Amino acid sequence: MPREDVLEGKVALVTGASRGIGYAIARRLGRMGARVSICGRDQARLERSAAAMRGEGISTLAVPTDITRADQISTLVQRTEQEFGPIDILVNNAGTGVFGPFHEFGETEWNTVVDTNLKSVFLLCRAVAPEMMSRQTGHIINISSLAGKNTFAKGAIYCASKWGLMGLTGCMAEELRAYGIRVSAICPGSVATEFPGQGVKNASKILQPDDIAHAVATLVTQAEGSFISEVHIRPTRKP
Repeated sequence: MPREDVLEGKVALVTGASRGIGYAIARRLGRMGARVSICGRDQARLERSAAAMRGEGISTLAVPTDITRADQISTLVQRTEQEFGPIDILVNNAGTGVFGPFHEFGETEWNTVVDTNLKSVFLLCRAVAPEMMSRQTGHIINISSLAGKNTFAKGAIYCASKWGLMGLTGCMAEELRAYGIRVSAICPGSVATEFPGQGVKNASKILQPDDIAHAVATLVTQAEGSFISEVHIRPTRKP
């Protein structure tokens, strides 16, 4: 795919971008001309992904980060701003899940999922929003899930985190729209990634990471007078 340069001069921060959906999103934004900061916990994998993006001519910064920790998020945002400038686009993509009867899990599993899928978004948005508000511009895109709209057996903790994320996204959208900041949620169905607990699925009948990246590209190129608050993505053929 050729470079489009419609985001020339923009700075994007994408979490969970060493692989899968996050990598596809970061790469797409970079091909659109943005300078991209990516983070993840696996430093070696993160650096490989960053090197691949740089190989395509994308200005890329890789910062190993535990996004459930406020101190590491502060470092991530500061390094991004020092390297590239103020953040124009924040994509909260990092996520995890556990699946099984709710009563068989303990606080450790609850905390891991909720802290990763929900608390981290609060922390990142809190860190980035004031600068966006001062400049009266910005995009915040939260990668949620259709599990944030529907319930299913053995998905209690994951669904709880994504339903919470949808509530957080909606409230932030209402608070920040007056500042010219557009906050959106993307809710995909199953995607062909290494996401935990997915089991074996026919990859030809589920979504691909680039499908989600395409939705992000659509949101960040929306005309200034409007914003798309929520996107649901399903495969054409049911798995």
